[in-house]
Amino acid sequence: MDYLPLAVQLKGQAVLLVGGGHIALRKASLLLRAGAMLTVVAPSIEGELMQAVERQGGCIQQRPFEEADIADQRLIVVATDDPVVNQRVAQLAQARGLYVNVVDHPAWSNVIFPAIIDRSPLLIAISSAGTSPVLVRLLRARIESSIPAAYGRLAVLAGELRQQVKERLTPITHRRRFWEHLLQGRFAELVWAGQEDAARTYAQKQLAQVDPLEKSGEVYLVGAGPGDPDLLTFKALRLMQQADVIVYDRLVGEGILDLCRRDAERIYVGKARAEHTLAQDDINAVLAERALRGQRVCRLKGGDPFIFGRGGEEIEHLMAQGIPFQVVPGITAANGCAAYAGIPLTHRDYAQSVRFVAGFLRDGRVDLPWAELVHERQTLVLYMALISLPLIAAQLLAHGMRPSMPVALIARGTQRGQMVVTGTLDTVEQILQQPGLTAPTLAIVGDVVLLRERLHWPSV
Repeated sequence: MDYLPLAVQLKGQAVLLVGGGHIALRKASLLLRAGAMLTVVAPSIEGELMQAVERQGGCIQQRPFEEADIADQRLIVVATDDPVVNQRVAQLAQARGLYVNVVDHPAWSNVIFPAIIDRSPLLIAISSAGTSPVLVRLLRARIESSIPAAYGRLAVLAGELRQQVKERLTPITHRRRFWEHLLQGRFAELVWAGQEDAARTYAQKQLAQVDPLEKSGEVYLVGAGPGDPDLLTFKALRLMQQADVIVYDRLVGEGILDLCRRDAERIYVGKARAEHTLAQDDINAVLAERALRGQRVCRLKGGDPFIFGRGGEEIEHLMAQGIPFQVVPGITAANGCAAYAGIPLTHRDYAQSVRFVAGFLRDGRVDLPWAELVHERQTLVLYMALISLPLIAAQLLAHGMRPSMPVALIARGTQRGQMVVTGTLDTVEQILQQPGLTAPTLAIVGDVVLLRERLHWPSV
C-alpha cells in the first residue's frame, strides 16, 4: 500500500492553491465543498474561480508564487501548467513537512486526491496512487450506479441512534451485531423508501427488545479455496466480514486474510508439515471457548473444510457443547489447481473416475490401498504428498502402474507464481529436483495430464 487513505477535516483550515486555470477550478470546487479557507495564487486567474473563492471568504492573490505563501498552510495543491513552478512548490512544501498535491504528478506529491463518491456523510474514495486515473474513473462510475443516494440518509439516521445504542449495549460485539441486523433489514428498507419516521420508530422498538446480557456465539467453518481470493464464495466473504475472530492456518493466503474484517482478532494455528502451532484438540477448544464467550468465530481453511480439512472433527466438538455453526464449502485444491493448470480431472477419453488421496507420511510410511489406485482410466490427486511422492511412485510401480503414466506437480496453485512441472511416474525423482517446488504442492497422476500441453494452456 503506497498511500494510506485518510479522511481529513479541512473545515476552516488554511489551504493554498497554486494555479488559476480550469484544473485549479476543479480542485478549488472540491476544497471549498470541504469547507477549506482557500487562498489562490497565480499570475492569471479565471473569473469563475475568483468568484467561487471570494463567495466563501477565501483570498485571491493574482501574482506569481512566493515562498512565503506556504507559511501556516494545512495543505498545498499545485495546479499550474509550468513544471518548474510545480516542482519548486512541491520541494519547498515537503522540506517543511507539509502535505502537497501536484496535479497529475504523483512523484512530486505526498498526498493523492482520490475519486470520490459523495453520499454525505457517507464517502467512498478510490485511488490508484496516481498510476491509472482512467481505471479509477471507470470504477467510480460502476460503484456510483450501485450506491443509491439514500445511503446518505441511512448514515444520518444511524448517527442519530448511535449514542442510544452505545448506552443500551455496552459490549462492542453486541453493538456491532445490532447495527448489522438493523442496516441489512427493514430499517434500511424504510429509509430507502423515504419513510424516515417509520424507520426511527422501528429502530427504537428493535433496540428496546435486545437483551444486553445475551451471549450468542457461533462458529463458521469457511472454505477459503486453494489461494486465489477471486475463488471465494459470496457467503464466505460475508461471514469473513462479520466474524469477531479469525482462526486460520498456513494454507490461507494473505490476499484472503486481507478480505476479513480488519478489526477482527486473528489466531494463527500453523498446520505446516511437522510444525503445528496448535494441536487439533487445542484448535477445537479455541473455537468452542470463543463461541461460548459470545463471539462469532470464523475457522478459515484452505480448500474445503470437508476435504482433508478436519472440519468433521471440529463440528463434532462443537455439537457436543451445543454451539451453533455454519459450514461454507470452498473450492478444493484438486479442482482449483487442476483447472488453473489446464488439467481436466476427467475426460471421456482418459479418465472415468477421480480419486482424492492423502499422501502424508506416518512413521515414515504411506499406507494406502495400492491395488485400488492402479487403474488406467483413473485420475489420482495426491494431497500433502510432496515429501512422500517417491515412496508413492515406487508403490504404484510395484503394483503394476506403467512407468510412463504422466505426473504433474502444481506448486502454489491458483496464486501468483503458480508453478507446474510435468513428467512421468518413473521420473518423479528428477522432477522433484526442480527449484521452486515448495509446499503447498499438489500432485496429479493420470493421462489427463497430457491435455495440458495439447491445450497449450497459458501459465497463471
